Amino acid sequence: MPTFSYVAANSAGSTQKGTIEAATGEEAVQKIKSQGLFPTSVLEQRKGGAKKKPIKNQDKKKKKGLSISIGGVSTKMLTTFTRQMSTLQDAGLPLLRSLQILEDQQKPGKLKNVLGEVCESVSGGSTLSDAFAQHPKVFETLYVKMVAAGEIGGVLDVIMQRLAEFMEKGQRLKRRIIGAMIYPAVVISIAVAIVTGIMYFVIPKFQEIFNDFDVALPALTVWLIDASKWVAGQKPDQKVPGAIWVMCSPFLIFFGMKLIRKTTFGRAATDVIRTKIPVIGVLIKKTAIARFTRTLGTLVAAGVPILEAILITRDTSGNYVFEKALTKVHDSVREGESFSKPLRDSKVCDALVVNMIDVGEETGDLDAMLMKIADNYEEEVDVAVASLLSLLEPFMVVILGGIVGTIVLALFLPLVAMIESVSGGGGK
Repeated sequence: MPTFSYVAANSAGSTQKGTIEAATGEEAVQKIKSQGLFPTSVLEQRKGGAKKKPIKNQDKKKKKGLSISIGGVSTKMLTTFTRQMSTLQDAGLPLLRSLQILEDQQKPGKLKNVLGEVCESVSGGSTLSDAFAQHPKVFETLYVKMVAAGEIGGVLDVIMQRLAEFMEKGQRLKRRIIGAMIYPAVVISIAVAIVTGIMYFVIPKFQEIFNDFDVALPALTVWLIDASKWVAGQKPDQKVPGAIWVMCSPFLIFFGMKLIRKTTFGRAATDVIRTKIPVIGVLIKKTAIARFTRTLGTLVAAGVPILEAILITRDTSGNYVFEKALTKVHDSVREGESFSKPLRDSKVCDALVVNMIDVGEETGDLDAMLMKIADNYEEEVDVAVASLLSLLEPFMVVILGGIVGTIVLALFLPLVAMIESVSGGGGK
C-alpha cells in the first residue's frame, strides 16, 4: 500500500507533519481528516528516490489573487468579523477552519485580503495574535493583545466574545453622538447656503434700487452691501468670490485640524481646549472616561498584565489629557503605589470615578468596577447629548433669527427713507 507524507494543521492552528498509508490520495486525505487534522499538503512517496507526486486536497482552498481594495477596514466590518469569529470558536470549530469560513464569506476588499494572509500565517505555524500583529492598520494593539491573552489562557472564544461586546458598545456610543450631531449640522448647512444665496443674488438687486433713488444709506445697509460684494467677488482686487471660501471653509477647517493634530503640541493644545469648552467639554470628558474605563476593564478581565493594560489603554484613549494622566498612573503602579492616587491628582476624572476605582483595587474586582463606571458614563453621555440638543435647537433659532432680522432691517431702513422722501416731495 502506498505511503503518503503530509503537512497538516491541528485544531490549535499549529503545523504537524507525518506519514500515512492509504490506497489513494483521496483516502489519505480522509484518514488525515479523521484524526482531527486539516491537510495542507499530501505527497505520495515513491520507491527508488523518485520524485514525490503531489496529491490535490479537494477541500483545500485554491490560491486566489488578491482583490483590489481601496481604503481600509471599517470598525463596523471588524466588529462583525469579531462577533462571527466568537460564535465559530464557541461552537468548537478549529481555528484555521473558522478563519477560512470567514474569509470565504467576505466581499472582495481589504478585510478579505488580510484574512487570506492571516490564514496563510496560521497554517504556517504562527499564532493568531502574531498573524493579526502583521496587520496593525486593521488590528490595533488592544485587539492583538487581547487575542494573545486568550490564546495563552486557552479561552480564545471568551476573549473574542468580550472583544465583540467591547467593539459593539463603542460603536453604539459613537453612533449616538454622530446621530445627535446630524440634525444641527444639516440645519446649519442649509442656513449658510440660504444666507449665501441671498447675499449673492438678492442684495445686489436692492443695491440697484437704492442707487436709482440716490438715498443716503444707513451704516448697517452699507455693511450688508459690502458683505454682498465680497460674497459675489465684486470688491476691488478680489480674485476669489467669498462664496467659494464659504463653501470650502468646512473642508479647510477639517484638513487644517488634521494637520495641526499631526504635531504633538497641536494635539495637546486642541485636546485641552476641547475639554474646556462649555457643555461640549463635559460631553468630551464623559466620552473619554467611558472609553478608557471600558478598554482597561476589558483588558484586565482578559488577563492582560495591569502595566501593559494601562499602556494599551493610554495609547488608544484618543485624548492627550487622559494619555498624560494614564502615564502617571502607569508610573505609580510600576512603583508599587495605588492606581487611584495619581488619577485623583490629575483631576481629569470626577471624584466618583476615582472612589470606585479605589474600591475596585481594595476588593480585587477592578475589572468589574471599571465596567460599571463605563456603563454609568455611557448613560451620562446619552443624557449629555440630549441636553446638548435641547440647548442647540433654541440657540440655532435665535442665531438664525438674528441673521435674518439683520438682513431684513438693513434692507428696509433705506426703503423707509425713500418712502419719507417721496411723501415729503409730494406734499410740497
